[in-house]
Amino acid sequence: MINASLNPHIGSSFDDFLGEQGILEDCEHQALKEILADQVRQAMTEKHISKTAMAEKMKTSRRQLDRLLDPAVANVTLATMTKAARAIGRELHVSLV
Repeated sequence: MINASLNPHIGSSFDDFLGEQGILEDCEHQALKEILADQVRQAMTEKHISKTAMAEKMKTSRRQLDRLLDPAVANVTLATMTKAARAIGRELHVSLV
């Protein structure tokens, strides 16, 4: 049995840990971007839309689409995500909770 008095993190959440490290917000942004990119990728597969066709529908370059779909690239604008959503026949909804 682990003694909670010896480890101050027992009982805390992973979010608490990330907050203590000062990276919670960055991790949340990255996770959200990855989820959205995965949803776009899935819709492209379901609708048999190639990357080239998707870029054309978005009126953007194939390189910009690759940035959107790349999990390592965190900085994607809402405008780009909105274009991607519309290109696959969906809408992007953002709300404050």
